Amino acid sequence: MKKIYAPVLFLLFYISGTAQFSEISGILQDETEQPVEFANIVLYRQADSSLYKVETTDETGSFRIGGVETGVYDLEASIIGFESLRITDLQARPGENLELGKLSISTSSIELETAVVTAQRAIVEVKPDRTVFNVQGTINSVGDDALNLLRKAPGVLIDNNDNITVLSRSGVLIYVDGKRLPLTGTELSNYLKNLPAEQIDRIDIITNPGARYEAQGNAGIIDIRMKRNENYGTNGTVSTTFSQGRYARGNVNANGNFRNELLNSYGTLGVGTGNSFNNMEFLNFQNGLVMDEINYSKSNFQNFNYRWGTDFFIGEKSTIGFLVSGVQGDRGNRTFNRNEISVGVGAPVDSILVANNVVENENRQWTYNLNYAYRSKKSQLNLDADYGRFRTVTDAFQPNRYFNAIESELLTEVTYLANTPVEIDIYTFKVDYETDLLGGRFGIGSKLSKVETDNTFNFFNVIDGEDVLNERRSNRFFYDEMVYAGYLSFNRALGKKLKFSAGLRLEQTDVTGDLRAFLPDLQEPPIEQNYLNAFPTLGLTFQNSPKHMWSLNLGRRINRPDYKVLNPFREQLSELSFQKGNPFLSPEIVNNAEIGYTLNYRYNFKLAYSKTTDQITRLIGPDEEDPRAGFLTWDNLAEQTVVGLNISAPVQITKGWNGFFNFSGSYIDNQADYGDGGVVDVQAWTYNIYQQHTFQLPAGFTAEVSGWFSGPGVWGGVFLYETTWSLNLGLQKKFFNDMMNVRLSASDIFYETGWEGASEFNGLRAEGRGNWDSRRVSLSVSMNFGNTKVKSRKRKTGIEDEAGRVGE
Repeated sequence: MKKIYAPVLFLLFYISGTAQFSEISGILQDETEQPVEFANIVLYRQADSSLYKVETTDETGSFRIGGVETGVYDLEASIIGFESLRITDLQARPGENLELGKLSISTSSIELETAVVTAQRAIVEVKPDRTVFNVQGTINSVGDDALNLLRKAPGVLIDNNDNITVLSRSGVLIYVDGKRLPLTGTELSNYLKNLPAEQIDRIDIITNPGARYEAQGNAGIIDIRMKRNENYGTNGTVSTTFSQGRYARGNVNANGNFRNELLNSYGTLGVGTGNSFNNMEFLNFQNGLVMDEINYSKSNFQNFNYRWGTDFFIGEKSTIGFLVSGVQGDRGNRTFNRNEISVGVGAPVDSILVANNVVENENRQWTYNLNYAYRSKKSQLNLDADYGRFRTVTDAFQPNRYFNAIESELLTEVTYLANTPVEIDIYTFKVDYETDLLGGRFGIGSKLSKVETDNTFNFFNVIDGEDVLNERRSNRFFYDEMVYAGYLSFNRALGKKLKFSAGLRLEQTDVTGDLRAFLPDLQEPPIEQNYLNAFPTLGLTFQNSPKHMWSLNLGRRINRPDYKVLNPFREQLSELSFQKGNPFLSPEIVNNAEIGYTLNYRYNFKLAYSKTTDQITRLIGPDEEDPRAGFLTWDNLAEQTVVGLNISAPVQITKGWNGFFNFSGSYIDNQADYGDGGVVDVQAWTYNIYQQHTFQLPAGFTAEVSGWFSGPGVWGGVFLYETTWSLNLGLQKKFFNDMMNVRLSASDIFYETGWEGASEFNGLRAEGRGNWDSRRVSLSVSMNFGNTKVKSRKRKTGIEDEAGRVGE
């Protein structure tokens, strides 16, 4: 009897409980009575306008929202390319189902470039002018940093030196919240490693920006958008993450806001600490010698970051605001470097160089922004003033110890010490204005930017325990850059199916690179460059039917060499392995063309072509002074041609299984002739496949399987790499009415993210491989607090900023 009683009692409770809920269903169609697939169906509580539930339509346009509590609701249907449909005063009564029948949604008269969907976001959104990687939409972002997130972003590739390319094009510009980061090289990678994924909302990848955007960056712009809450009242989130790979790391983050009718004040705080490692192996053949090099490094880091901003609403049309942010990061690196030297292939080891480095890095960054925005029905005005202060100090201790072939006898020892402080100050002011004109939209604006860089390279010989400044190898490098820019843009519809946009941006650049040698006989005159460039853009979109849209985008961009690649100072792993800049680099110019096709508002195809002259690229070559040494440097290729294809497809496989697929492939042709055998003639096909699957499981669990596969390709000018891939797993569960979110993830579970490849240039052949701490298990717990009441009205605080987002 007891065995029967328990399930019967459970069944009675279940029936009585489900009788208190109702269901809302319907079919969404367009004006031609064709089903509208995968539209967002959002249900709001009418009492406080708060979000209640979100569903999507299936292939037949049908939707069904179950478990609706008794009450009055408003329902909104939305999808890019259509006007939003809103139905009010829906009465949900216990046990009754609301069948709404066939609902018709009208084609939007708004340009697709500015349409905004306010419902649940897909993991990856492909829009006419950008690809959006929604970090908060993926469970497998847990425990990551910004650099590793970029490895997962569609069309983005990061090489073994943390250089970033998009669609196989180098020279990408990194922004944070619409503001350019003036960092490159190690400073940039350290900054991104100190930026936890838990603070990132999304990543915008803009491959062919329009005239209103800064022309710098051949591959376009990657804009990292931080979380920012705009809900009314007091709201926030506190989260903590622990991640374990070979070594452990963790972070604690908090963000919150207070908003009423007068202001919105928001901020974030974050702290993190942990350890990581990086392995590299090189086998170099040059000048009849063979060098077998192993480089293993272990890093420990601590970071702290903050952001605080406030927008003051001055009436219905104006907003004035400020934003301050800061980053403090400390990183220590211990490197074991061992190089076995042989005289000839197959010959026994002649000697061994052991260089165990100790590097300490301090990173301090402060940014300040003041902004004003005015918006009316016909015009918009935006003013922005920014100041950024970036300070890094690196201390490196490097003993170079030469042993005999069996490492039993110390032959010689040379010890170096380097102190390299870098100070960067960047000032910008910009004004943008848009208004309705001649049946379209006219824009005009200007920007002034000034970058001041002071790099001191103090190189010491350590003799009998005393640090002696080597004035021949030390220097101070000043780099000043002024850019004066102005632009005009215009876009309008030419009938119901064709739209066009055009723009012209002019940039006057004044650059001075002044290398101050410590010895008079090494002093050289400053290198000055002054040039005016024009950057035209043209865009066409043709929508011959509601579900078919074609686009054409043409543009011209520039990539100026920065202080990091200009300074000839030697940054070395050992005496025989180092890198140095090239003060005679010229800016590179690229012409881009992209053809896009969108099917059914979801399936996107893009064919891209770019031709770059004076391509700035990284090369591996032998040292002229020491036949044993090899180094990395930068030089201008004569030209680079890239042809690329990108395909993305979100697919609802079953009701509880959603997938996303992205394929990008490129053909790269690098050409240059530097004389004396220094020839670059490299062609390579490369491709990258990314996919992500999300499963809705019983008991409210959500599972995620994601991964990427990268085919062989070329890094820089001559390094040909082999295939790599990664598979990641994730599980998520929410508690307490979605107030608590627990996420568990495992990244690179088969440990295949490492790299392997070879290069041959100017008499040096190098074969290399490497890996890092990519295989990890991470656990994240976040808790929301506040009234979580959504905005009662959509308020635009200004026109789109440099990253193209309207009103943030």
